[in-house]
Amino acid sequence: MRALRERDFTTVFALAHDAGISYNRIAEACALKSERVSQIARGTTAVTALAIVERIAGGLRIPGALLGLAAQPWEDTAVLSTEPDHGEDDPMKRRNLLRGALAAGLTAPALAALTAARTDVDQTLSPDAPQDLADLEAAAESYGYGYHGQQPTKVLADLVTDFTTLRPLLTLPQPAPIRARLCRTAGQMAGMTAIVLHDLGSRRESRAWFATASRAAAESGDDQLRAWVLAREAMVPLNYGAPRAAAELADRARQAAGTRPTAAATLAAAVGARAYALNHQSEQARAALAAADALMGRLPEGERSDTWLTYSEQKHHVHLSHALTTLGDSRRARESQQRALELSAPTSTMTRTLLNIDGAACSHHDGDSEDACRRTVAALTGLPDGYRTGLVRRRALDLYESIPAHHHREHAVRELRDVLAA
Repeated sequence: MRALRERDFTTVFALAHDAGISYNRIAEACALKSERVSQIARGTTAVTALAIVERIAGGLRIPGALLGLAAQPWEDTAVLSTEPDHGEDDPMKRRNLLRGALAAGLTAPALAALTAARTDVDQTLSPDAPQDLADLEAAAESYGYGYHGQQPTKVLADLVTDFTTLRPLLTLPQPAPIRARLCRTAGQMAGMTAIVLHDLGSRRESRAWFATASRAAAESGDDQLRAWVLAREAMVPLNYGAPRAAAELADRARQAAGTRPTAAATLAAAVGARAYALNHQSEQARAALAAADALMGRLPEGERSDTWLTYSEQKHHVHLSHALTTLGDSRRARESQQRALELSAPTSTMTRTLLNIDGAACSHHDGDSEDACRRTVAALTGLPDGYRTGLVRRRALDLYESIPAHHHREHAVRELRDVLAA
């Protein structure tokens, strides 16, 4: 009651959400944009305009007196959906009440009355995909485009907020095809959450989210999603010092994906090549690289977009860059680095930094450790706040640790050490 009296809609929306009403449903009922509802729910924006307060009152059926408002028109039209007339509807009364609600135009109470009329019939129809599912599938697709210059922590907060809205839908009985779509969306969102946590250096949490993604993918029956989750999970041990474990996960991903040219199959082969290279299995690494190249050449156009869920030419060259750098094939590695940089958006901060560190590692392999350290320092110091952690720091630290100890007194090497220690 205090939250209503103080018009604390962050608390009001949280209570509604806990009761099983999704933010998308709140937005629809209150005639607000989903983004605005999400901002209010997170407390990043406040509701001060009287017109918005009235919309929320109408949409959530909050009596006006509780918000310091006059009685709302819908308070006289609640019978549209809640009052039976001796066990059956009175069409004439319903018609008159609806006309009264619409007399002032498409106000929030009128829209709420229309929504009530629609949902009354909706609930009697054959089960169909809930609107929330379509919204969440679109959200998952949107998150797949990566950071777009946003800090990883912000993307993480938004992703997890949307992920939690799946729970009420998953707890309700659903037709098998709808259940499969829900699990597929859950697998995608959990997998992308794990990717962000991996990039931030939180390995334990990343593995936990990949485990959730794997369970959701298995329940969805989508073998390609299961292969994608395994291949992405392989990048956790790959990037944090356990290449043998990474190779085992990549092999499982390749088995799950099968032989068809799919994004998951191509990713699994490329990740496997990197893992084998780090594990000093050069022959297996080159075989996996050849398989990844062959799959990439046959990959359908629809799976070549530049997202976390698909496999683009840019992503292919990012993987080739690291595998070839590790194998010591500097010429081909630099070709892939150049092509990947050409295809990477200016906002792809983390990817561009990793490519530059790969280029520095090629300089070190070719005998110019001083240039390698200078380039790595430049890559790290040019990063915005919040990026010089996790994977980027790990890759730079790998380079530093590969430099023989008798070079550690040299100025460029000490400078890199100091930047890593900061």
